[in-house]
Amino acid sequence: MKSRESLVRLKEFQVNEKRRQLQQLQMMMAEFDRMTKDLESQIVIEEKRSGISDPTHFAYPTFAKAARQRADNLQVSIRELQAQEEALEGALEEMQEEYAKAAAIEERDGGLRARA
Repeated sequence: MKSRESLVRLKEFQVNEKRRQLQQLQMMMAEFDRMTKDLESQIVIEEKRSGISDPTHFAYPTFAKAARQRADNLQVSIRELQAQEEALEGALEEMQEEYAKAAAIEERDGGLRARA
């Protein structure tokens, strides 16, 4: 019976670990989003300062070009993290189901032992 208790604890640990990973992903996406907004505001300021807002213009500010590229890269990273988040949410649901099953079996067996 100890092995089933261990199994329940293992499943609970796995569920908690997936939740932690999911939370870290969400925090990372929020941070990337914040960084993107900061870069976009810096781009606007630089474009106003130079008077050139067309990125294809030959005199477009180098800083604005680099910031725009960085913001684009962050958006790509956010999309990739969203895909990882979806996969992690699916894995978390599966682990929660496994944990619920293991807990139900342990509870059932615990009730049978108590009657015996």
